[in-house]
Amino acid sequence: MKHVLLMAALVPWLFAACATTSEPGYQPNDKLAEIQARGTLIIATDAGYPPQSILLSGVLPAQDTKCEPTQYTANQFDGFDVSVAVEIARHLGVEPCFITPPWSQLVAGNWGDNWDIHVGSMAITFDRMKVLYFSQPYYATPTVVLVHKENTTYQRVEDLSGRRIGVCVGCTFEEYLKDTLKMPEVDIKYRIHDAQIVGYENEAPAIADLSMGDGVKLDAVITLLPVARNYIDAGNPVKILGDPLLFTYASIVLDRSSKRDGKSLFEEVNNIINELHETGLLGKLSEKYLGQDLTREAARYDLSALHQFP
Repeated sequence: MKHVLLMAALVPWLFAACATTSEPGYQPNDKLAEIQARGTLIIATDAGYPPQSILLSGVLPAQDTKCEPTQYTANQFDGFDVSVAVEIARHLGVEPCFITPPWSQLVAGNWGDNWDIHVGSMAITFDRMKVLYFSQPYYATPTVVLVHKENTTYQRVEDLSGRRIGVCVGCTFEEYLKDTLKMPEVDIKYRIHDAQIVGYENEAPAIADLSMGDGVKLDAVITLLPVARNYIDAGNPVKILGDPLLFTYASIVLDRSSKRDGKSLFEEVNNIINELHETGLLGKLSEKYLGQDLTREAARYDLSALHQFP
């Protein structure tokens, strides 16, 4: 009889313990399960990096959204990176919600689970792999040098050695000028030496300074080919100098220091990117936003060679 009474007393406690897993605020240990339970994918990207991502002015959040008031809904953004992020959320069956932390915080890792993934043309490097996980690349793009349109002094990128060059801080461009850039599966030849590095949060203000006049504030800016074309097409007085410095592979990025187990999310994101390559949708998005298909080399990238998970 005592055993019966004991079980009767324990039953409500057991049900209460089980119920806590479905109460508001419960967060499972698995990152993918957390996202699916929440119903949103929180995506970090850049608010002003056209044609990859741009926050649209004056657009109100979507109605009936699950996104938090501090987050942006998909209709408030446009661009190649944004469209890729929206496709990932769609395949996961959740709503995409965007935030715009500074680039320096993104590449440093230790995100504190404030967002789930970063979709912002981040190139794979060995240093970044120490704190971040990189998916199958979704596109690969040349890195080019911009000089003022009126410049006749520089004929090759090598001519910029010792000159003032604007780059985003923490980007591959800065590492390139420091001769410290190391990327898996990429052969790097350093062609500019002893440059005077001028750091910016991203290339937009650097290109604005370069546009002020030949040698007024800067002698050159390093950026991605689609970004360079976007600013040239917008009428900025800049031009591409010579041939590309190097090619980089851009991936979806996860934080290694997340308190949630990210392996299942990482695998699912890879499956989605590979499917988007196979169906040709990534190529179509690249042609729409970047002016050409820059995804084919990325589809052939051997991600398994990086050995990111045991």
